[in-house]
Amino acid sequence: MNAQEIRNTYIKFFEERGHVAIKRAPLVLTDDPTTLFTGSGMQPIIPYLLGKKHDDGNRLVDSQTCLRAQDIDDIGDNRHTTFFEMLGNWSLGDYFKEQQINWMWEFLSDVVELDMSKLYVTCYSGNEQFGIPKDTEAAEVWAKLFAAKGLSNGQSNIGSEEAGYARGMKDGERIFYYDGSKNWWSRNGNEANTPVGDPCGPDSEMFYEFDIPHNPEFGEHCHPNCDCGRFMEIGNNVFMAYKKVAEGQFEKLEKPNVDHGSGLERIAAAKLNSPDVFKISLMWPIIEKLQKLSGKNYEDSTESMRVIADHLRAATFMAVDGCVPSNKQQGYVMRRLLRRAIRYSFDLGIEQNFMQEIVPVIADLYAADFPEVKESRDTIVTVLVKEEKAFRQTLRKGLKQMEKFATDGLTGEELFTLYDTYGFPVELSAEEAQKQTISLPANWREQFDAKMAEQRARSQTAAKGTFKGGLGGQTLQHKKYHTATHLMYQALRDVLGDHVIQRGSNITEERLRFDFSHDSKVTREQLDQVEEIVNREIAKDLQVSFAEYPTEEATGPLGALGQFGDRYGDTVKVYSMKDQASPEDERPFSFEICGGPHVDHTLELFEGGKKFKVTKEEASSAGVRRVKAILI
Repeated sequence: MNAQEIRNTYIKFFEERGHVAIKRAPLVLTDDPTTLFTGSGMQPIIPYLLGKKHDDGNRLVDSQTCLRAQDIDDIGDNRHTTFFEMLGNWSLGDYFKEQQINWMWEFLSDVVELDMSKLYVTCYSGNEQFGIPKDTEAAEVWAKLFAAKGLSNGQSNIGSEEAGYARGMKDGERIFYYDGSKNWWSRNGNEANTPVGDPCGPDSEMFYEFDIPHNPEFGEHCHPNCDCGRFMEIGNNVFMAYKKVAEGQFEKLEKPNVDHGSGLERIAAAKLNSPDVFKISLMWPIIEKLQKLSGKNYEDSTESMRVIADHLRAATFMAVDGCVPSNKQQGYVMRRLLRRAIRYSFDLGIEQNFMQEIVPVIADLYAADFPEVKESRDTIVTVLVKEEKAFRQTLRKGLKQMEKFATDGLTGEELFTLYDTYGFPVELSAEEAQKQTISLPANWREQFDAKMAEQRARSQTAAKGTFKGGLGGQTLQHKKYHTATHLMYQALRDVLGDHVIQRGSNITEERLRFDFSHDSKVTREQLDQVEEIVNREIAKDLQVSFAEYPTEEATGPLGALGQFGDRYGDTVKVYSMKDQASPEDERPFSFEICGGPHVDHTLELFEGGKKFKVTKEEASSAGVRRVKAILI
């Protein structure tokens, strides 16, 4: 049974037991500003665990895609990934511990057919300070299931993770009690840190043992929560049985909840009896393609291939959910993942563009089970290939510059130059320095931040008194709609003719309005053509840049579009929107005099999975038409 089959049989298994399969939430949650990404299977369900009624009832099941950017530095070992799927089932005040544990045993034992002699579980050891008892109830359910299978079921009270390293495991032990640092769930950690008013409770984790020796670098003795890789957590049953009513006080819930999450990739690895999650059916085809492209073996280039496979899989799903590379928030994480993948490709000897070969492999692994991947396959490839083309050239130059800088070690100021001139994220530069054993001065970070502050101050000074083109709004939405207006202006000229001249515009955070010279109604077919052109150019991720020219040169031989004539002054700022992959001498798609705010790359307009849409066309005055458009 491969990973795809495990996912589908899990959902079917719980549907047969009265659960409703719900659609995965996107990686970027628009209604949760507390986090950049969906980082766990339960995150989209939290409102319902807190008491909100779910439209699909009180038994739910899904497979939720997740991304944890904080794990980026762990990528390269056998089990950590930034992107992963969580198989989840929930009881919202319905069934509880015994039913949940029995069902998970049945699924793992009878459906997936894991070797249950390799399964070990943990339970909550209790907390006398807060009057919360040891979770013997869950432990006894597990003990009966192990015994029925003819397996040992000894119980042991470990306590803390540190105590586990000191004590280790004894023969016959299968069920281990840990304290609240490991086996208590709340939105903010252990019992003491649980927010007042929140539901919370003990959990019971499931670990699979692999036939590898303990690595004493992690601790003297091995135990289920050891990080050496011998044991891998494959799932967790959270039993929300309590509510914190005041500091130090907990009460039992009248209707407790169950929140279960199992790592799909890790169950698939257990099924293969391999501690390497990169050998499962959702990862190995990517590795095989990298081996073919590089001519190198996985065993000899393990870390580089793992990093590339993980990062591109994560970036693919980020693109599916409307994220595009940028220098802010989610877009910055996406850019960092892509640039790290490209950097590691150099270690494999892959110095040519390779995403057009890898990304379709990834998309095809998910297309059958996630329709949104199939629908946006071409856009995904376009987004990631564009970023690669833009970065690969600067990477070569940047690495050469780093070699020049590195003679006596790197400074924070030099890292800023690599960032400002060569587009290197500072984290990538620091990682590269460490990789090449290039010395860095101690938090260098302060030096880098000081240079960033200087640049911001210069930018703010330079912006004072600049012509704003009549536009007061400077928010991201204003910038997006202003950029879209430029694209639509040129698209209207392409469809209707060069007689189209801007006669006015009005841009808000909700829509754009554009007036232009044209003596007849614009048909819906023509408007559809305009939409197609604008969306096509946005998908190309045109780079938005500007330069200043003498006004006569800009409006004369250069042919920049504009509407204000001699109101400009001696010089004007001209914005161009151009495909980065096009020849240097090729004219930009949009070349227009303007002083308003813009995005840096057109793909930012597609963030959140949006598209450009013309919503209305009407007469404005004699010989002038008006269109309104939105990003939806």
